[in-house]
Amino acid sequence: MLGKPIIKGTRITVELVLQRLSEGASVAQLTEAYPSLSSDDIRAVLAYASDIVANETILG
Repeated sequence: MLGKPIIKGTRITVELVLQRLSEGASVAQLTEAYPSLSSDDIRAVLAYASDIVANETILG
């Protein structure tokens, strides 16, 4: 997926999950639309995004 982080064992990107959540999709809607995706996967996406933001290096 062009080097983007994905959900292990799928071709679903972290970006896609975050985008859908930001558009108002629920966990239930995501797991219905993407059967290989679990609620644990979605929690892992959120934890990953939180970790990335928390460990950002601010330049300036």
